[in-house]
Amino acid sequence: MMLLGSTPGWPAVLADGPVLLRPYRRGDAEAWSEVRVANQAWLAPWESAPPGPWADMNSPRAYRYVYRDMSRAARRGDSMPFAVCLRQSSGEERLVGHINLGSIVRRAFGSAYVGYWVDSRVAGQGVIPTALALVVDHAFGSGGLHRVEINIRPENGPSRRVVEKLGFREEAYHPRYMHIDGAWRDHLGYAMTSEEVASEGGLLARWRRLRTTAK
Repeated sequence: MMLLGSTPGWPAVLADGPVLLRPYRRGDAEAWSEVRVANQAWLAPWESAPPGPWADMNSPRAYRYVYRDMSRAARRGDSMPFAVCLRQSSGEERLVGHINLGSIVRRAFGSAYVGYWVDSRVAGQGVIPTALALVVDHAFGSGGLHRVEINIRPENGPSRRVVEKLGFREEAYHPRYMHIDGAWRDHLGYAMTSEEVASEGGLLARWRRLRTTAK
């Protein structure tokens, strides 16, 4: 569902089953901080993070700055940051991750990079593949983009499995691509264009078929 806004495709709320993607809110500070702090060992090896203790950089106070920066980038049309939530049987939402279409370039390029993370306590339940499929379809539809790219450290097996089972192409190796966890780390580049999923009804439709086949 697309809401009114001046940027193509933003703001938006996307959902499939219990997985809900929505813009961040000021009131997400405590939930965001709890997930981030609880998942330090799970997330820190893969993220480009500012210097300082993890708990301080991911506190409710730090969230105010993160929220401000995300909101500004979204208003400029540079990114589409989504809180990844799971809808509970009670009707409440539990924040369990993050996914972002960033570095958006329009006109002849029509491209963006995707970054994501998820709470280890719900890893392996299809949350991030579903979120990624929703975001890619949104990028190719209301977002007006043609191509999405994802860069992942070769050692990050869980994240690579997400993109590979969804059918992203591995198309590049980037030596010393980004400074992460104390050193310049190599990355693998994956990509997908709108034509690659159009005949299947989109990436979410592909993911649903994959899940059905695997059962």
